[in-house]
Amino acid sequence: MQSKWVKKTGLMAMSAVVLLSVVAGCSGSNASKNDPKSTNAAHGGTETTKGSQKFNLWLGWSATVNNDSLVQKNWKEAEPGIEVVLEATQGDAVTALNLKLNTGGFEDAAVFNRSEIVKAAMIRSNKIMSVEPYFDMPDQYPNLAAIPKEYLDQMKDADGHIWSIPTWFDQNPDNPWPGWASQTWLVRTDVLEKAGMTTADLATIEGVEAYLKKAAEQKDASGKPLIPLSFLMDPNDTATWNDENAVLSTFGVTTGGGIIPAEKKGDDLVLLYDDPQYKVAYQWMNKMYRSNLVDPEVVTDKKERYKEKNKAGRVAMNVGSFFNVDNSIWETLDGPTEPGWFYQVVPFPKVEGVEKLGANTVINPYPGYDVYISKDSKNVEAVLKFLDYSLKPGAEQQQVINEGPEGKYWGWIDQPLGRWNYIDAEYDKARNSGEPAQKAKVTPELYMISSYNNDWYPWWNYGTGDKVGNEKTSEFTAAVGQMGAVRSTQTYDLVKAKTGGLLEKYLPELENIRKEYRAKFIMSKSDEQFEATWLAFRDALEKRGHWTEVKQEWQEQYEVLLKEQG
Repeated sequence: MQSKWVKKTGLMAMSAVVLLSVVAGCSGSNASKNDPKSTNAAHGGTETTKGSQKFNLWLGWSATVNNDSLVQKNWKEAEPGIEVVLEATQGDAVTALNLKLNTGGFEDAAVFNRSEIVKAAMIRSNKIMSVEPYFDMPDQYPNLAAIPKEYLDQMKDADGHIWSIPTWFDQNPDNPWPGWASQTWLVRTDVLEKAGMTTADLATIEGVEAYLKKAAEQKDASGKPLIPLSFLMDPNDTATWNDENAVLSTFGVTTGGGIIPAEKKGDDLVLLYDDPQYKVAYQWMNKMYRSNLVDPEVVTDKKERYKEKNKAGRVAMNVGSFFNVDNSIWETLDGPTEPGWFYQVVPFPKVEGVEKLGANTVINPYPGYDVYISKDSKNVEAVLKFLDYSLKPGAEQQQVINEGPEGKYWGWIDQPLGRWNYIDAEYDKARNSGEPAQKAKVTPELYMISSYNNDWYPWWNYGTGDKVGNEKTSEFTAAVGQMGAVRSTQTYDLVKAKTGGLLEKYLPELENIRKEYRAKFIMSKSDEQFEATWLAFRDALEKRGHWTEVKQEWQEQYEVLLKEQG
């Protein structure tokens, strides 16, 4: 989430590689050429070659890094007594990954968003070590041993090896936290009222269109015509996470889930680009664009410019993640003093012929990030000790990793696992300054190297409630979670790319094609041009993305998964 709210997300792309060497005894695992090297001690146990209590962690995403941050100093000087030196990715993550792999790798460890493509590249590089022994050493690493076995079993290769330490998973897979639901339609109620309409009038797509036409007749505070509808086309987004997906959901297209989003329709499983409603949804966006009801700069606007327009009250309605709109524009208010106060989520409008919304958010308790360790690292013990600390079970551990221990920079307002607030004024000022360099002075925001559970989530319980608008974000996400575009993980969401296979090879190109043609769809000048663009898109899927072959391999992998699950 953006702002001081954790996650995403935007999206971290495919990241990096880790070079980690080893030295640790196997406890209950068979050694292989990739296993940690161990020697039997006289007492029948194992000895671990120890490195320094310091290691380098490469982040698989762009970030402002300050290795003197207060949270990192606390890691070094207090618990767990480890110095973590961070390095961020510069530029495109996939390019950076390939460069690292081809130039010797990096120092110790790397963390990045879970990706079968990156995992395969890591394994092929022969620069990382398998880590399965460490999940069977409760005496040394009790919290690694406590990781739910279903997560670890799913990570094993054909030889039983596991190639990363999983992080950012639900500690209770049978009772998962529902997650942040933010893909929605978001209306300015003050503009709606001036249009002589209510939220009930937005129940259908025709009602939305009527509102957009009336909103176009209104002006903002500076006298400029309002932008009827806008959304963010972030160049760093993905097929499963982008603002257009809220429109696609409205037209019945599932975009959340696995490496290729899929949905059961009747007796068939329909993959994303084969859903006929995918085309219909973009035809609607094109229709709105050609009718001057969508921001004419939607294709080129950068994230900060998009946020500025929303903060200034230029936009009458948004579709997509409300975190992209920027939740701070209502969280900082006590009443109707700024346009941000009037934002309100509304249900997905009904489209004729669409019986069920497409899922844009899939509740998945499985790990969202992976830490890879280099065969050549001299600091393996420090990496493992730190991860054993970061993965300590407990609802508040993600908060401890993100903001330090309770009582130092933050504290409970009422009771443990209740509301909380920052208690250090300087920390609070920097943390919530909105300036990346200031925030980096206090925390690297590495919540993703911990885990979570349904007992308590920090950002649903933040603050004293001194600002009335502070409550809106959690209210919004709770409402969106009940609107019908969120579902639980299904077996077909867990299909994995085969190592060296077509999915692994062509998924990046399929993503390139999606990004290339979505802009062309939206900006088509006529129905004829749209149709020609659609045919070119389908041609590119086949010729560049090998879509038919990729689908066949996906189906084969799905059938393998069904057999594995009995």
